[in-house]
Amino acid sequence: MTDLERRYARWTALFYPAGYRRERGSELVDTYLSLAAPDRKRPSAADVADLAVGGLRQHLRVAQGLGPGFRLAGVLALATLAAFATGWAIFEAVVPWAPWFPYRGPFLSSLGVPVWAAWLLAVVVHVVAPGRWFRWAVGLAVLVTAGSVVLAAMPTGMHRPPLLVLLPQVVLGVVALGAAGPQPRWVRLIPLAAAAASVPVAASTAPRFVFFGGFYYAAAPTALPAAAVTLLIVGALLAFGLAARHDYRGVWALLILLTPIGMLALNSLGAMLDDSGAGRPVTPPWSSMVAASVLVLMVGLVSMPLAIAARGRLSSGGRPFHTDAGRCPTCGARSEPA
Repeated sequence: MTDLERRYARWTALFYPAGYRRERGSELVDTYLSLAAPDRKRPSAADVADLAVGGLRQHLRVAQGLGPGFRLAGVLALATLAAFATGWAIFEAVVPWAPWFPYRGPFLSSLGVPVWAAWLLAVVVHVVAPGRWFRWAVGLAVLVTAGSVVLAAMPTGMHRPPLLVLLPQVVLGVVALGAAGPQPRWVRLIPLAAAAASVPVAASTAPRFVFFGGFYYAAAPTALPAAAVTLLIVGALLAFGLAARHDYRGVWALLILLTPIGMLALNSLGAMLDDSGAGRPVTPPWSSMVAASVLVLMVGLVSMPLAIAARGRLSSGGRPFHTDAGRCPTCGARSEPA
């Protein structure tokens, strides 16, 4: 075995599932060797990237239920952000009538108003046009959310919701893209029902925070962790319930939702990392919040590849790797189409 062949074999072993390597690993390495220049000593960057993409594709093929899991996570994420957008919009409508507030009438002084309106528009679009138009609506909501941060930094005199509130909304919106595409009507109505259910809750709790100048900071430390726990419980129940029927989309949905759940719990996680002791403020310092954000992102980025790789090993361990649709004549297992 030449050095070039050995290096291609190492990259193949790194990126591809074990079952695929047993079946077609030698053929794959030979293909790259035949296309390589005669004087090449190492695989080119383009070949390594191509191997990585191909390996990821094969891992996704053996990760049964990942696609449906992404759709399930998208619906749950969209329902969560719909409830928050509705609740925060009601807060924005109630607080400007407080006696201490410098303006009168609803929606006069906060950049949060267009943010929540954009997310609620995405929820409505999901009901009537859950495909391309929904994706555009989510993209618009993300841009409006990011734009509120930029505008608040300018001398406009307008305030925005804190990043503690905006960041989970954006992450939930990204996951909610999984809800795009054809869905039964009752599924498309779930986020709208969540928004409607949040109306009485927000309307009854908003007066408690009217006398707080920063009502987001007063309500968010309770509302966001509560939503994180609720989303975690719902995701876990779906994961266990569906797995009992050998349907693993709930497990994938729970793994996908780990990142938005962590972002919703940033306040609690930041408080755990804050060592300021007793009497610390409700909102932890920025250093603790940033550290918690990085930790959540790292866990989210690592958990999915590890789960896909583990699923690939379990699926191919001791069994032939199936590359064509149908039932394998050797082990009788069904395989997904290529």
